[in-house]
Amino acid sequence: MKLNRGRTGALALAGVVALSLTACGSDDPTGSGTTGGTDSGSESTLAGELVGAGASSQESAMEAWRAGFQSANPDVTVSYDPVGSGGGRTAFLEASALFAGSDAALDEEELTSAQERCFGASAVDLPVYISPIAVVFNLEGVTELNLSAETIANIFNGTITTWDDPAIAEANPEATLPATAITPVHRSDESGTTENFTEYLSAAANGAWADEASGDWPIEGGESGQGTSGLIQTVQSGQGTIGYADASKAGELGKVSIGVGDAFVAPTEEAAAAALDASPRDDSREEGDIVISIDRTTTADGAYPLILASYLVACQAYDTQEDVDLVKAFLTYVASAEGQAASESAAGSAPISDALRTDVQASIDAITLAS
Repeated sequence: MKLNRGRTGALALAGVVALSLTACGSDDPTGSGTTGGTDSGSESTLAGELVGAGASSQESAMEAWRAGFQSANPDVTVSYDPVGSGGGRTAFLEASALFAGSDAALDEEELTSAQERCFGASAVDLPVYISPIAVVFNLEGVTELNLSAETIANIFNGTITTWDDPAIAEANPEATLPATAITPVHRSDESGTTENFTEYLSAAANGAWADEASGDWPIEGGESGQGTSGLIQTVQSGQGTIGYADASKAGELGKVSIGVGDAFVAPTEEAAAAALDASPRDDSREEGDIVISIDRTTTADGAYPLILASYLVACQAYDTQEDVDLVKAFLTYVASAEGQAASESAAGSAPISDALRTDVQASIDAITLAS
């Protein structure tokens, strides 16, 4: 998986969205044990402020994690600014956030920068939010479409310009397709969702997509929206528009089933989980840094390879015990079965497997006080 991306400028966190986030029933607020249960009867002594920023795709999940984490740790406040993956990574590397949410793992340059930010230790990427990216559209009278990766690429690169194009009509013989002009909509900000989407097109579109994967949209001009919500609003406000976003934010927009082998697969949490199961990990990463190399060309039955494995990024060492305890407790809840069930219910994400959770928890447990 290519992780090259443009760098964003300095991030101001003045617009942080405060989400009062605290954990559910922890006998061990440092994160070495569970924070998931609500019936332990224990009273948390954890207190402080935990600042995060990053992927807007995780916003609904963060709301759900708030509800669980708040009930056991009323003296903890966690703020999360859904500024986008690039902005979140910048905030983390500049030490204005203790953790980041990102739809793309740290690249080599960022990993090097993280050593200074993490007091000589490394940063780790922890995949805790797995979700399909939906290709969404607004076309009167049409709510579902089947499209191959090649056709999607040709729509977004401007080769296919009307909804009644033969490539679309052939895959959708029962749909009444108008001659309406197609208006592609992309993210205006640096985005991990964009990186995952362009990576999918680059790998699966049979050469129809000429650009490499990038968090910055590679084609000049066109309609765009800031963040996930901005893109969705732009698609909703037009006619004949098409875009891409975390499936949990699709709302009433039409959604595309993408071609996988000889079938078309809809963007569901089950299909996202099947694609994750068909994908290996990146074995070039350091121990504890868990990055999924998504197989965008899988033909596995029922798999939907246009997914994002969204990460929470944290240091392996912090300079105060308070920060260590807060980060470990929150990440432990997020990765727990309870935390994963909460984000599944709220955001339609696919829960991580028990095997992946074990490895993620081992990385969390290794977070320590800088020496």
